[in-house]
Amino acid sequence: MKMPDGGFRPAYNAQFATDTKTQLIVGVAVSNGGSDQGRLSPMVDQLCDRYCKSPGETLVDGGYSTLADIDRATRMGTTVYAPVPQPKDESRNPFEPLPTDTEHVASWRRRMGTEQAKQVYKERAATAECVNALARNRGLRQFLVRGVAKAEAVLLWFALAHNLLRATTLHAASAAT
Repeated sequence: MKMPDGGFRPAYNAQFATDTKTQLIVGVAVSNGGSDQGRLSPMVDQLCDRYCKSPGETLVDGGYSTLADIDRATRMGTTVYAPVPQPKDESRNPFEPLPTDTEHVASWRRRMGTEQAKQVYKERAATAECVNALARNRGLRQFLVRGVAKAEAVLLWFALAHNLLRATTLHAASAAT
């Protein structure tokens, strides 16, 4: 993978799908691609396979989804919340659909221009980024194994440990109320 310093080294790109209410990790994926772009559809597929239904909503960062991902996830019943990229023409409203947009992509653009969508998207920082920060603080900075399958096994072990810790915290919180 290409690194921030411009060099290339063996590396893996890990993704978590996190439940915003509980901060439980509900999906994991590992790739050796340097970009997150195009990873939304495979993650939605994984969640559909695991839970026999598509997630009602997904909150993803701007680099994670493509227009094709947004279209496909929406057709599967998932409402996508992802930032709309700034257009090259600064006079164009980024939330206005383009003539080439599909119905679902046009709907996403309009939705992301609303205050409600902006409030929903704010949840991402408190959930997904929190889980990513916890992973780093718990030592998940690099994989000490070779191969995508082994890296995914490490990530699954991490997700299991994380979810056990979260379940303990959630159980204690529910017992206190």
